[in-house]
Amino acid sequence: MKESKQTKYITFTIPCYNSQDYMKRCIDSLLPGGEDVEIIIINDGSKDATAQIADDYEKRYPGIVRAVHKPNGGHGSGVNKGLELAQGVYFKVVDSDDWLDEDAYAKLLGRVKRFCNMKAAGLTREIPDLFVFNYLYDHLDEGSSHTMHYRNVFPLEEMCDWNDIGRFRTSQYLIMHALMFRTDVLRQSEVVLPEHTFYVDNIFAYKPLPYVRHIYYMDIDLYHYYIGREDQSVNEKVLMSRIDQQIRVTEIVSKCVDLNEVKETYPKLAEYMCRNISIMMAISSIHLLLINSQEAYGKRKRLWEQVKEDNLRLYFRLKYTTLSGLTYLPGRLGGMLTRGGYRAARKIYQFQ
Repeated sequence: MKESKQTKYITFTIPCYNSQDYMKRCIDSLLPGGEDVEIIIINDGSKDATAQIADDYEKRYPGIVRAVHKPNGGHGSGVNKGLELAQGVYFKVVDSDDWLDEDAYAKLLGRVKRFCNMKAAGLTREIPDLFVFNYLYDHLDEGSSHTMHYRNVFPLEEMCDWNDIGRFRTSQYLIMHALMFRTDVLRQSEVVLPEHTFYVDNIFAYKPLPYVRHIYYMDIDLYHYYIGREDQSVNEKVLMSRIDQQIRVTEIVSKCVDLNEVKETYPKLAEYMCRNISIMMAISSIHLLLINSQEAYGKRKRLWEQVKEDNLRLYFRLKYTTLSGLTYLPGRLGGMLTRGGYRAARKIYQFQ
């Protein structure tokens, strides 16, 4: 009798570029999933030993680890390639400098297997389209961490939809690190990330949301998000140097979903997605203020004018009813108030 193919419950994709110094910690944290998972290491044209390390893991863990080598295309290109190759029921991106908590990982995988096995046995018709879990900002260099949870937003370990959710607090939003989508949902959403562009995880965590019908939240501290590298994309100085890419992603997010259409079925989701655009507009506006040049002020003005031209209703909502409007206050005093609020928020919420 021909042996049936091993089910891959989760595909983990690790986009790597010059990641030799930290990728082993990431990969090792995923290996406890064994044959139930696949780990696709995407070597994105690295110039260090990343390719060799990836190949070594593939040889040591055949059937679990796959090394893929491609010309450099940026983080989004790596995610796209991983999704193209994924065979798992679920798809999760883990950045090469991050890692998963072992106990939380075991709980998540166990829950995924239970749902999939129940469906295979005909005991349920539906499985979650999206798993949500907690993530930690890990400031390893400072010896501190800060957990972001969603206990006030989602019912605990109950299948729900967007009409069942609570309200997000100011510091809460759904980033890629807190999400694991069903692979088919991602493909249905046709999410494709632009190449050679940073901050594309904002698109990945946004565009598929209206395609999600069933959500399952687990109150587990799963994802360790490393904060502190000087070359990290969320580092304030790095973000300012790449502000054009942040603006590009903000514009893509603001146009990729029709929020009026979403509102007809999921008004709470539409409200959240509008708020998400507001946060991105605020980040772009604030960092353009921090650059403090006439060119930056011009880009800030054009960003808002572009939203106004594309979607007048969204523009008025962003400017007059959301956080982002407070980052587009007129005059020097408005700029000073915006910068002061940003510094205070950084201290409270411990982001980079």
